[in-house]
Order: sequence, then structure tokens, then C-alpha cells
Amino acid sequence: MSKDTTTTTVTAIPLRAALLAIAASAAVLLLLGSLHVLSPEFDPSWRMVSEYANGRYGWVLSLMFASWAVSSWALAFMLRSQVTTTSGKIGLFFLITAGLGEAMASVFDINHGLHDLAGFIGIGGLPMAAMLISMSLSHTAAWSTAKKPLLWTANLTWISIVLLIVSFIVMIVTYIQSGGDMNTTAVPTALPVGVIAFVGWTNRLLIMAYCTWVMTVGWLAMQVRGNNPRSI
Repeated sequence: MSKDTTTTTVTAIPLRAALLAIAASAAVLLLLGSLHVLSPEFDPSWRMVSEYANGRYGWVLSLMFASWAVSSWALAFMLRSQVTTTSGKIGLFFLITAGLGEAMASVFDINHGLHDLAGFIGIGGLPMAAMLISMSLSHTAAWSTAKKPLLWTANLTWISIVLLIVSFIVMIVTYIQSGGDMNTTAVPTALPVGVIAFVGWTNRLLIMAYCTWVMTVGWLAMQVRGNNPRSI
């Protein structure tokens, strides 16, 4: 890619979309943090974020998921001129799809049958998007200097999923060993002695990792755009 083409491409980055992606991701983290204060009855070490829907402030959780969707879609809109490879465009598709899952979660809470589908789409789609988009951008001239932060934060997304899965396995195994009943549909108010549970923290870490990637890409886009001002 020539210098003129590179300059033309990066000046097409919509800065408002970058700012919206960053602001919406920050809102996700602020709303999540507020739920810890508003609903302290949900132990964050083993209660999933979606369970806040059963508290008095379920609307805050819905707003959090809606903000999450906005951050994904704003980032996809911002990146539409920057991603030119086939793999990158597939990544954009996964990013838009992840936003759909996040939007669905804002409407269909944990008590609705579609919530699991929303979680599968949202949680599963973003790491695919992060890796494909980050690798695509890192191979372009304008974004080459941003390769390290792009790939580091992208890798955090799938690492957070692995940690979530591991924490689930550990909790289930120790729950069974402690004599817990896996057939009951009731959510226990406290875990039996001997159960190792940190799945709640890994769930929250996942959200933080996802938002970190979005905010990092948005911030880097602003830096790339600033380093290549449009010629007058």
C-alpha cells in the first residue's frame, strides 16, 4: 500500500465512532461495578453477572448489555474502512454478531430461554472477531506500529474464555465431591464447604478483557488517524 493510499484510508476512520466505542465500553465496566454495590447479595466469587437480573436492579444489567452491544457495533462501523482482508471482514461479521448477542442479552434475561443463545453468540463471537481483526490490522502499514497492543489485548479475550471454562469445571467437580446435588434447578444461597468457586470472578474478567480490546482498538484508531492528518 502506498503512502497516499494509507493516508486516504486512515483519514476515513470516523473519530466519533471510535469515541462511542470507547465510551460505551467504559459504561459497561461502570455499570458492572455499580451492580456490585447495588446488589451485594450476589456473591461475585461464584454468582454469574447475568444473575443480577434476579435482583432489584435488573434494569442496570440490561443497560450494561445494551452498552456492550453499542460498543461492538460502533467499533465495527469504525473499522469498516480499515479491514480489507477476507479474514478481517470475517472478523467484522463476528463482531457485529457478538453485538447482536449482547443486545439480545439486554432483552432476554437469565430467566428467558433465549438468554443462553445470546450468551453463546456474544461470548463466542467476540474472541473470533478480536483475533481476526487484530491480525488483519497488524499487517497493514498504518496499523503496523500498533501490532503489540492489538494482539496482546486480542489474546486476552480467548484466554478469559479458557479461564471461565476451567473455573466452571473446578466448581462442578468440587461441588460433586462435596455431596452437592447436580439435579436440582434451585440456585443455592451458599455453596457447600469444600467447593472451590471463582467462576464469578472469571466471568467478570471476561467482560473486562472484551471491553479492554474494544477500548484499545478505539484508542489506537484515534492515534493512527492523528498520525496521518488529511492533506489540505
